Amino acid sequence: MTKAIYPGSFDPVTFGHLDIIERASKVVDYLIVGVLNNSSKNPLFSVEERVAMLQEVTSHLPNVEVQSFGGLLVDFAKQSDASVIVRGLRAITDFEYELQMSQTNRKIAPNIDTVFFTTNLKYAYLSSSIVKEVAMYNGKIDEFVPPVIVSHIREKIDQCGSNK
Repeated sequence: MTKAIYPGSFDPVTFGHLDIIERASKVVDYLIVGVLNNSSKNPLFSVEERVAMLQEVTSHLPNVEVQSFGGLLVDFAKQSDASVIVRGLRAITDFEYELQMSQTNRKIAPNIDTVFFTTNLKYAYLSSSIVKEVAMYNGKIDEFVPPVIVSHIREKIDQCGSNK
């Protein structure tokens, strides 16, 4: 059985992320979406909220599980018995960074491979940062994230008093 991990911060999950999740879930037997708990970042959503949102929007995929993790990705992959790391590529700048990370991971854990999925062109410009920026200024974000995520973003921004 091929088990893979698709890691990220997913703050918030976008249609671009979901595209990679759905495509990867068709290629591997079991996919763990790993939500990074990175204390050096200041996310809009807590790690628990991000896990819950991902569970909500991936519930139709029976071979997908969502978990949070901290520390090194390769350690999480080893603990999860995953042999593949899934990464998405939007642009050449992503490739340079992702290549360096995959080579580092391969050096640390030679039995874990990285597989790259190129992003669907309609999502090539999309990032969680862009979604948050547009939302902070009350812009329309329903073309970037599922409706349930739009609601979560609007609620969170209202709670934080971040509308500009």
